[in-house]
Amino acid sequence: MSTVTVESLAPAAPPLDLDGAQRTHDLDRAHVFHSWSAQGALDPMVVTGAQGSWLWDGAGRPFLDFSSQLVNTNIGHQHPAVVRGIQEQAAKLCTIAPQHANDARSEAARLVIERSPGELSHVFFTNGGAEAIENAVRMARLHTGRRKVLTRYRSYHGHTQTAIHMTGDPRRWPNDTGAEGIVHFFGPYTYRSVFHAQTDDEECARALAHLEQVVQMEGPATIAAIVLETIPGTAGIMVPPPAYLAGVRDICDRYGICWIADEVMAGFGRSGAWFAVDHFSTADGGPVVPDLITFAKGVNSGYVPLGGVILGDAIYDTFRERPYPGGLTYSGHPLACAAAVATINAMTDEGIVQNAARIGAEVIGPRLAELAQAHPVIGEVRGLGVFWALELVRDRETREPLVPYNASGAAAAPMNALVAACKKRGLLPFVNMNRLHVVPPCNVTEGEARLGLDLLDEALGELESSLT
Repeated sequence: MSTVTVESLAPAAPPLDLDGAQRTHDLDRAHVFHSWSAQGALDPMVVTGAQGSWLWDGAGRPFLDFSSQLVNTNIGHQHPAVVRGIQEQAAKLCTIAPQHANDARSEAARLVIERSPGELSHVFFTNGGAEAIENAVRMARLHTGRRKVLTRYRSYHGHTQTAIHMTGDPRRWPNDTGAEGIVHFFGPYTYRSVFHAQTDDEECARALAHLEQVVQMEGPATIAAIVLETIPGTAGIMVPPPAYLAGVRDICDRYGICWIADEVMAGFGRSGAWFAVDHFSTADGGPVVPDLITFAKGVNSGYVPLGGVILGDAIYDTFRERPYPGGLTYSGHPLACAAAVATINAMTDEGIVQNAARIGAEVIGPRLAELAQAHPVIGEVRGLGVFWALELVRDRETREPLVPYNASGAAAAPMNALVAACKKRGLLPFVNMNRLHVVPPCNVTEGEARLGLDLLDEALGELESSLT
């Protein structure tokens, strides 16, 4: 075990202000309505400052951020180049209506397109990922003249009307009116295969056959788009088999369906590539190129809200003479786009995408494999770059999840205990259902990654002791 500690590795803490932290907490509980939560039971941690892969709570305690918040601070907290870019843009032009061109938006679009696969050529900017999904689906529907959209179970696409209907996890259930033309199907997930597959190749072939059967049974002429998280995020970081996305591309081409790749979480370095689709290729080695790509989160690490849709000439030409019926007051907001320009340039100049790939291949992947050998509670390890999940189980043979699907209250106690064990050691984790996700910033250092994994090792040991 390393002798490095949270206290020895963390940067200098911001000035301590206990009274100010308490006031922040009290005002939050008095006036703030939180998302995805029963309000009465909340006791949120006050965050008083953050830097790089670290943040501090109201008592001045440092935490190594292995969550990247909501898997969006891809270049960490308070990156000086991005802070400076926002400050300089604010001094020049804080805001302008989207019908006017501005240099920050134009440059952000150029940088995004330069890093996009294939011949994608234009960007429609939004305020976040859910709005990007809404507009990508609208574009596909208008382009094809069709209504239905196919999305997979075990997915998350956002909480606007169309996006939440497309979502395949239980957050959809209280919001689903069944009226948005959405049809769900099963994507590849070899560890918990619904196709009784034993290998990734079997899973790939059977998942593609299932998807094509759904297309045929729903009526190809009614389907506008198939929407997939390239690598599903909060649903479990199930990296698809190598040939799966090429197979989806082929199905879409044969039936005239648009393929929308949701890269909101997986994009901009998270997987160790600019976009997760870059990891996949056709049988002849060519790129697998979606018709539309949605993005947000990592494009500027969430410093100012920003998302967008990347599209190619085919869909662009649909609206060359025909007005596109959609728009946003803050589309391409100068502060957000300036943050994106600074982020993308910093990621390029500092080799941050390459760092994510290296840390994943040389540090996180091998160390998680060691933890899987040491801890029977780990059923499977999977991921790429700085985008990993531990599937936690009660029994490796039966693969019974550590907590039931969509567990809450007492049923979720083991996962709550794991979070508490991590936080007690100064590690801020990301958990969902029976999974713990290892998702530090893309520029996490090797020392920080190793420390976080050592702390996770200890927390898993404490969890197993409580289970036995």
